[in-house]
Amino acid sequence: MLDIKKFVFSVTHAIRRALVLPSWNALDVARDGMVVLDSAGRIVALNAVARRFLNRVDGDFSGRDFWSAVPPGIATLHQLATAQAMALSKDHFFVERSDFGCDWLEYCFRPHATGYVVNLRDVTHKHDLQLLLAKSKQTNLLLFEKNPNVMWIFDMASQRILSVNQAACDFYAMTRSSFLAMKLGALFPDHSGAALFDSVDKAGPTELALQICNQIKGDGTLVLVELACGPIVWQDHQAMLVSVSDVAERHLSDRTLRQENTELKLALSSANEALKNASRDVNALTYALSHDMQIPLHVANGFAAILAKKYGELIDHTGRHYINRIQDSTRLMAELVDDLRRLVKLPQRSDRLETLDVTALCAAIVDDLRLRDPERTVTLEMNARTTVAADKSLLVIALSCLLDNAWKFTSKKVDAWIKVAVIAGDRPSDRVLQVSDNGEGFDPAYRDKLFVAFQRLHSGADYPGHGLGLVTVLRVAERHGGRVWAESTPNGASFYMALPQAQGEHASEQAN
Repeated sequence: MLDIKKFVFSVTHAIRRALVLPSWNALDVARDGMVVLDSAGRIVALNAVARRFLNRVDGDFSGRDFWSAVPPGIATLHQLATAQAMALSKDHFFVERSDFGCDWLEYCFRPHATGYVVNLRDVTHKHDLQLLLAKSKQTNLLLFEKNPNVMWIFDMASQRILSVNQAACDFYAMTRSSFLAMKLGALFPDHSGAALFDSVDKAGPTELALQICNQIKGDGTLVLVELACGPIVWQDHQAMLVSVSDVAERHLSDRTLRQENTELKLALSSANEALKNASRDVNALTYALSHDMQIPLHVANGFAAILAKKYGELIDHTGRHYINRIQDSTRLMAELVDDLRRLVKLPQRSDRLETLDVTALCAAIVDDLRLRDPERTVTLEMNARTTVAADKSLLVIALSCLLDNAWKFTSKKVDAWIKVAVIAGDRPSDRVLQVSDNGEGFDPAYRDKLFVAFQRLHSGADYPGHGLGLVTVLRVAERHGGRVWAESTPNGASFYMALPQAQGEHASEQAN
C-alpha cells in the first residue's frame, strides 16, 4: 500500500533539488569546471570540464569528499582555510599549479543554498601575464634604483616625495629616509619651485617642459639643475617622475663658449678686413705689373735698341756689351713681371672644370717652343689620348710651366726627350699628370726648395729663369684641391701634379 506521506516528501525533495541545483545540462555546457558540494563538502555533481581538470574522467564521485578528488598536496595546503571560509559562508579561492588540462588552475568556492559550488578555471594565461607584470615592475624598480641619473618621484596631489634612487641620495647628500620625509618644496630655495608647482597644477598628467632652477642639497649648498618631468602611475598614485641634471658646469661652459664666439667673431671681422686690404694691395700690384712697370722696361729696352742701331759704329766693343746687357736685363725683367702677374692673377679656386685632352694641349705648347727655338731637336712622347677634368686656363698655365721647364733643362742634351703621361694616383679619385725629361735633374737634398718662389737650384747663367714656374704649378694644383711633387732620376727629373676628378670623369678615364 502506497505511503502518501513518503511520496509527498520525495516529490517535494526532488522539486527543491531541481529548483536550487544547476541542471546537468547547464553543468555540462559550462566553459569552466563546476563541482556541486553539499553542506558537508561532499560531491553532489560535477561536469566534464571539472573531471578533466581533476583527472577524474571515469567513476562516480557522488557522495565523496571533495578533497579526496584533488591532489594531496593541494588538500594539505588549502583544506583548513577553505573549511573555515565555508563555515562562515564566505567566498574563498586560490590558485595552484595543475598537471591535468592546464598549467595553472583557479579554485573558487561560493556558498550555495544546499552547500557550495566550486568553479575550476584555467588561469594559465592570466597567471603568465601577472608574472610578466610583476617582472616588469621589478625591472622598472631596478632601472630606477640603479640608474646613474638623479631621479625622484613625487605625488601630484600632495606633492609628497614617494621614491628616490641612490643617485639622487648621493647627489643631494641626503639619506633615503630623510629624502622621503620631505615635500617637494623643501628642495627649492625661497619657494623658487613655485613655477614647477604651478605647471604641475595646470598641466596635470602631461609632459612638462625642461625647467632650469636652483635647488638645495642636504648640506645647504645651492646647485643649478635642469629638471625633466613626466607623469607616471606609481603605486596607485598619480605621480611625476623627475630627472635631474647638474648644469652648473654646462652653464659656465656655455658662458665661456659665448665669450669665445664673440672673440672669434671679432677676430674673423679683423681677418676679413685684413683680407680686403690684402686683396686691394694685390689688385694694385697687378695693375702696376700690367701697366706701370711694363712701360719703363719697354722704354729702356727701346732706347737701348736705338742706341745700338744708330750709334753702334761709334761705340767700342765694351759699350756694345753694356748695351746687350741692358737689353738682356730688361727682357728678363719683363719676363719676371709677366710671371709675377700670371701668378698673382690666378683665381682663388677652380670652378670651371671641363674634360680636357692633355695630349692636344701639350702638343700645341711644344709646337710653340719649337718655333721659339727652331734649332733644337727634342723628342716628345705622349699617350695616344688622355683626358682630365680641370680648369682649362689654369691647366694650360701649369702645362706651359712644366714643359718650358723640361725644355730649358734639356737644352744641353743632344738626344733630348720629354715624356708626358697621365697615371692613376694614390687616391682612387685622383689623376696624376707626369712630365719627365732627361735634362739636368736636381739634387734630392734640395727637393723642398723646388716649389718655393725665387728659389733656384741651378745657375742663372746656365739656365735662365726666375724660380716662379714650379710655384705657379703648385698654385694651379692647389686651386684644384690637388698637390705636386718631384723626383730626381739618374736620367733627369719627373714632376707630378695630382688633380682630383669627379666620379663620372674618373670612371670614364678608367674605361678608356
